[in-house]
Amino acid sequence: MNNTNESCLPIAQPMSIPVLMCLVSFIGFIQNVFSLWVFCCRLSSWSAGTVLQFNLALSDTLATPVTPLIAVYFLMGNNWTFGQFLCQVKIALMSSHFYGSTIFLTLISVHRYTAVAHFNKSSRMKNKRFIMKLCAGVWLLLLAQSVVYCFVVPQTKVGNHPQCLSFSQRTLSNSMFVINFVLFLFGFLLPLSISASCYFRLTNILTRLNTSTPKGLKVKLKSQRMIRMCLVIFGVCFLPMNVTRMIAAVLTKYFPHHCDTVHQVQTAYYASWVVAGLNCCLDLLLYCFGSQNFRDAFPSWKKSPTDYQQRSESETTANY
Repeated sequence: MNNTNESCLPIAQPMSIPVLMCLVSFIGFIQNVFSLWVFCCRLSSWSAGTVLQFNLALSDTLATPVTPLIAVYFLMGNNWTFGQFLCQVKIALMSSHFYGSTIFLTLISVHRYTAVAHFNKSSRMKNKRFIMKLCAGVWLLLLAQSVVYCFVVPQTKVGNHPQCLSFSQRTLSNSMFVINFVLFLFGFLLPLSISASCYFRLTNILTRLNTSTPKGLKVKLKSQRMIRMCLVIFGVCFLPMNVTRMIAAVLTKYFPHHCDTVHQVQTAYYASWVVAGLNCCLDLLLYCFGSQNFRDAFPSWKKSPTDYQQRSESETTANY
């Protein structure tokens, strides 16, 4: 591998990575468009849980506009030819997509736990107006971290190769290490810990729940499936990406001239983007588990609008 005084020169990525990335992105885009259509056009009333699920679907769509640019970037041998502005747009949308998903998944877990653990008590997590304000705050937070990320990690040249968010950017190794450590800690480990805590505490509560009645059994199964699905998405989709990126950041900072290892880990990191993109596909299962109204929307065109509205209104309380 070629070395410079600053970094290892970038290498082309396997053809399978951009192809699979575009395929997963396309499938996820279709599913998210369908989910957003159901939320906006087929549900006559929204609960607090529906608001969270809608925002999760919205965050899932953010990476779609820049996926073709990333694919072309890989196909051109890791040469970013689209300029500084589109590089910043790519970073902003990708980071908001990944960490918006983790935050909203965590809020869904907390909401589900609150709905069951404090079933007979008032809670702000069951208040739709509060949840809407909370989601607005999350989007402001995502905007702030995107702006910081864009300006801390700008487009640079490595040799004659323009780079955008690449571990070949040796001059940015300190900045990338710090921001990746912060995102790994607060954007992944903390949300994962909160979701896992909600799951185990909810499991303990549900063991004492009366499941002899259909309603009690339904609440138990629905709640367990929802939070379990959140944990599956964390573990399957986001764990590989966050771990490999943190390893790459450490290698770039402390072992910058081990080019073979840096390139292998960076390829693994880009491959983990494909796996992380699967969360867009898995989230549709989460909406089906979490909302009776969403499930009823599939055959809803067979019902009259009046019947659908009456059923939706009668189940809003149960769905939270």
